[in-house]
Amino acid sequence: MSTPRIVVVGSINMDLTTSVARFPAPGETLLGTAFATTVGGKGSNQAIAAAKAGGDVSFIGAVGDDGFGTQLRDTLEGAGVDTALLRSVDGPSGVAAITVSEDAENNIIVVSGANSSVTSLSDADLDAIAHADVLLCQLEIPLDTVTAAAQHAHANGTTVILNPSPVQDLPGALIESVDILIVNQTESDQLAAVTGHVRYLVTTLGAGGADLRSGEKTIHADSPAVTPVDTTGAGDAFTGAFAVEWVQDQERALQFGATAGSLATTVRGASVSSPTRAAIEKVLKLGLTLTRKARLDPDTV
Repeated sequence: MSTPRIVVVGSINMDLTTSVARFPAPGETLLGTAFATTVGGKGSNQAIAAAKAGGDVSFIGAVGDDGFGTQLRDTLEGAGVDTALLRSVDGPSGVAAITVSEDAENNIIVVSGANSSVTSLSDADLDAIAHADVLLCQLEIPLDTVTAAAQHAHANGTTVILNPSPVQDLPGALIESVDILIVNQTESDQLAAVTGHVRYLVTTLGAGGADLRSGEKTIHADSPAVTPVDTTGAGDAFTGAFAVEWVQDQERALQFGATAGSLATTVRGASVSSPTRAAIEKVLKLGLTLTRKARLDPDTV
């Protein structure tokens, strides 16, 4: 079995995460219960998730010349992601201020920093995209760059997966180049005007699993029942794992992604929460994703 080649064009941030019993009301000050600094950004999260799920992953993006930049690059490399195409630019790296409540919900404010500098693609970037099995994109870098990457991938036979988050108006040139659109329920409603124009539409449903629609046919995959502690990055874990398995086994990709997303909620943080391929495979072999009768202990997988 060959290793799928995945190129991710996207964002990388330092996540500054505060845990609280509940979200504060406007103007209210609360005492937090914990604080952590971890690598995030939807592009980075999905790249790390894909690498841990068994992909040969390259990342195209940018970090700043601040202290965070070195940590961000090192984390990607430590997860097995090729950073040869990761640029270093003057100024701050991207950051995300995240608040996580006791019931595992979160809210996020992103400051783009170096991510906003990814306004063009080099010849090396384009070559990597053309020779990949999958191009994986999100919308935390300039939209024109995402569109250019998707068009180049489409012209060269590379499967284009787009996770259109944060939601914004999508140009026709981008939609025409997308093979698979991955959205959550809210994003699906917001993008209802365009979701019918892609070949495959994947809708993630949180604890309810995920749906894959192609034409008139829809298939569903359940998620394993877990006790979540933090939903941050769960959708990215789904997307990265799905992208790898789509190349390996399209019939199983939805279940593979749903399992990865669910397991990610059992670990605090974004990129650090993505499960390994071995952990995903173990759950699938146990059949827990089908029965949903057992609660998974994250220490056992």
